[in-house]
Amino acid sequence: MPAIDLTAKMIRLVLRVEDVAHLRQLAFYVGTRAFSNYFSWEFHTHSAEGANYVQSGEWVVIHLQWADITKASGAFSISETGVPSVTTGFTDMSFAAYDDNAGPVTVRLQAVEVLPDTSTKFPRGVVSITFDDSFASVYDLAQPVMQAHGFAGTMYNIAEAVGTSRYLTLKQMRDMQDRSGWEMAGHAYSTSAHDASYSQLTSRQVDADFGRLRSWLDANRLHSTHFAYPHGAFQATSDGVPVDHIAAQHFTTARSIIAETVESLVPAMPHRLKALTGLTDGVGIDGSPLSLMLEPGGKLDRCAKNGDWLILAFHQLVPGPPTAGTQISQAGFAAVMDGIAARGIPVLTVGEAMSHFT
Repeated sequence: MPAIDLTAKMIRLVLRVEDVAHLRQLAFYVGTRAFSNYFSWEFHTHSAEGANYVQSGEWVVIHLQWADITKASGAFSISETGVPSVTTGFTDMSFAAYDDNAGPVTVRLQAVEVLPDTSTKFPRGVVSITFDDSFASVYDLAQPVMQAHGFAGTMYNIAEAVGTSRYLTLKQMRDMQDRSGWEMAGHAYSTSAHDASYSQLTSRQVDADFGRLRSWLDANRLHSTHFAYPHGAFQATSDGVPVDHIAAQHFTTARSIIAETVESLVPAMPHRLKALTGLTDGVGIDGSPLSLMLEPGGKLDRCAKNGDWLILAFHQLVPGPPTAGTQISQAGFAAVMDGIAARGIPVLTVGEAMSHFT
């Protein structure tokens, strides 16, 4: 095709996989004639466990940004800080679906579109710092570190946990919201629904928990209309209704913990927001090392150099060494906050970020 310029652009794909049983991976390529030079995005690797962004028989929207390129070939390259050597002059594109060598996969590609990317609004990208589960350690250990940089976060709360041992009180939540600009969002109403995961409940039970959660937020003057799925699970309920479809009836956005690609503004699918979770400085435990964020070419460099919406999901802070993958020490958390500030990346709550586009 005639050469096109993808500078400050992202690629939007609309596709459907009829049955994901034998799906292994989806990828997209842009390059020059016969792909003698190309960049690739390996944007979905299917998992047999947990929620997948791509599920059977439904149309999904994918946004591919320069921060997400996974490979360069030929004369093309990716710098140490994650910047592509060129972003213009592309004449060839290719969409690829790979099976698992055990059966066929049928994929329907409806559209390949080019849109302005996040960098057109936020040249240095933007970070949202979010927390799940209402742990009191966010008030005691995270908020002081963030306040030193002028950062505010989004807390996704379990209503029944609030005010109990180890969890935030309503007074603390209102103080964070009203005095420090934090967003108090929803994570579940009942502790039992959170622990079970919505995908294990019926659609009626999920809808009821969503409704009670919204009523609780409103009654307590907590103004957010945003939500995070317990355990990141938005696949179908036990009676076959997609959880994200129910979430859309109650909340403006819903955040997952899928991080195959970073999020964009505007989001491809607002009720499947992507986020990176499990950052920890613990040793010998599950989770992602801080180097994933802080090393050259890591998530923060790519955000600042290419522009994207990087949503981080934390759970519990601890004063000393973490003992679980859902924990990060206050010192480790401070290193991430320092890294964001040093790169000049703006920090917005989820609601603030979305307000630029709604």
